[in-house]
Amino acid sequence: MTHHGGFEPVFCTIIPPHVLDHVARHEDPAIADRVARTLERDSLQRTRRRVAIARGLTAAAPAAGTGKPRRTIYDAQHTTDLPGRKVRAEGSEPGKDATVNRAYAGLGATFDLFLNAYGRDSIDGSGLALDATVHYDRDYDNAFWDGQQMVFGDGDGELFLDFTIPVDVIGHELTHGVTQYTANLEYYGQSGALNESVSDVFGSLIKQYALGQSADQADWLIGAGLLGPAVDRGEALRSMKAPGTAYDDDVLGKDPQPATMADYVKTNRDNGGVHINSGIPNHAFYLFATELGGNAWEKAGQVWYDTLTGGELADDARFPDFAKLTVAAAKARYGEGDVLKAVTSAWTQVGVPTA
Repeated sequence: MTHHGGFEPVFCTIIPPHVLDHVARHEDPAIADRVARTLERDSLQRTRRRVAIARGLTAAAPAAGTGKPRRTIYDAQHTTDLPGRKVRAEGSEPGKDATVNRAYAGLGATFDLFLNAYGRDSIDGSGLALDATVHYDRDYDNAFWDGQQMVFGDGDGELFLDFTIPVDVIGHELTHGVTQYTANLEYYGQSGALNESVSDVFGSLIKQYALGQSADQADWLIGAGLLGPAVDRGEALRSMKAPGTAYDDDVLGKDPQPATMADYVKTNRDNGGVHINSGIPNHAFYLFATELGGNAWEKAGQVWYDTLTGGELADDARFPDFAKLTVAAAKARYGEGDVLKAVTSAWTQVGVPTA
């Protein structure tokens, strides 16, 4: 077991760099230029993140938890100054700006799932205030968690729409915060793919919980509703049900996610394929949840949550390490029955050993 010495918040974006890289090479300069700006902005933010960590400007002092969210929404007014102008505080009424209202509701939906399903008070477990900035930059094609807050671009209106539209995108990014405060999975290779996958799993569960959907009713897509009119053949950023099928488009390219270890992608790009190989643990969770049926956040989500927060998950864990711990968590909480059988079977189907 690796010692978690202090936090290492990473800069995590919802649109993977490999997608933006592909679009930036598009023959239409208008499309390519738009995305090139987003890539430049992301690169700058990544550098800032590293400098902040080096100076030790990271985790805020924990607050005493109250079991109630403390949300603040800011408006960057199309600049890159964070956090921006305060536009909505906790408990205040919705205003005219739909983006502000969606961000506020999405932070609330995330808070609700973690509190009501797992007894976790905010993302740090101690009532951490949830801050989000909307209208970041111009035509900014991303949303990110920077270790301290959420930031949403408006999209460019052609490739990507407003990044507050899918509640699972909001949940995905905030779950990076939960991981940061718990297992602190390194953002590289298989541990990075697990970090991304955990965010997809809870992002999807937040959406399912907010909509009251069972595992069978859920679409198991990440970022449905985000793709703009310039994308002809795509339904979302990722599919947990069928990794590799979310898009196959002349602008975005083809979804590169594998569903099983047989198609595992070895690459140095995207931090060693963190947004690519996350398809494998994503698919394992989908198989586990649908095999159990009912509400995925209950038993399946509980096993994943126990694994993430149980203190046994090393920060450099690989897929088999995570899989073994999910089996142990299932056994510890639910004994030798259906849950244990379903989780073991799910990992076997994606080719990850559990013994």
